[in-house]
Amino acid sequence: MKYLAALLLALPTAVLAQCGPDAPCEIDGGSYHMIDTDDGREGKPALVFFHGHNATGQMIFRGGIKSDFADAGYVVIAPNGTPIEGRQTRRWAGRDGSGRDDVGFVLDVIEDAKSKASIDPDRIYVAGFSAGGSMAWLMACKEAEHFAGYASISGALREPNDTTDCPGAPVNFLQIHGFADNQVPFEGRAIRDWHQGSLWDSLALARAANQCRTHPDTINIGDRFRCRDWNASCSEGAIKFCEHDGGHGMPRGWTTLARDWFEGS
Repeated sequence: MKYLAALLLALPTAVLAQCGPDAPCEIDGGSYHMIDTDDGREGKPALVFFHGHNATGQMIFRGGIKSDFADAGYVVIAPNGTPIEGRQTRRWAGRDGSGRDDVGFVLDVIEDAKSKASIDPDRIYVAGFSAGGSMAWLMACKEAEHFAGYASISGALREPNDTTDCPGAPVNFLQIHGFADNQVPFEGRAIRDWHQGSLWDSLALARAANQCRTHPDTINIGDRFRCRDWNASCSEGAIKFCEHDGGHGMPRGWTTLARDWFEGS
């Protein structure tokens, strides 16, 4: 009887257990973390954020992502990359022929998240850091029409990837990169049989998709960021490239810059 009572007491907890920022949401092909402020609002904007190499989705719910997105009413979704052998952390390959279909997996993550939170399908934004920034570029390349805006911090579209008709639709893309970044330099770098990709090539693909002219429409030199904008000359969409003095990292103020970009797109 004691065992039965203990089982009955445990049942409600098991039934009511929810995945979230700490407990992963499991789906076919992997898992993700999510935070949704229970404020009763319907049709919330969502940020899909890709963690960097040797990290996990659980690690992103702090700092500006929490204050500028989660606390501001965004549903924040953090997919987990594939496991790194011998570690608890994850990786994003961000290129064709590298194992799991990460693009398909991310689309499945979003559909599952929609079943758990009230998300406005027209206000789903994508961002990521480093390898996660490369994933933001890959999602723009492969599934441009699914997302309202993108932001990559210290990442570019990796090679090899099929860039035929890439992106396949106009995009609103913000690129943030450090001038002193030697981990993912502007030109990219070769690693074994793949390449991190050139940031200049990635921006050229976005300009072609948006039918923008080559040189920027405006240039703004601020205290923290120096930004070049392509908007007025583009047939559709917009592109913004902001450089800062730091290296490979997430500069202070990037979340404010990204949120303003998303909400102004």
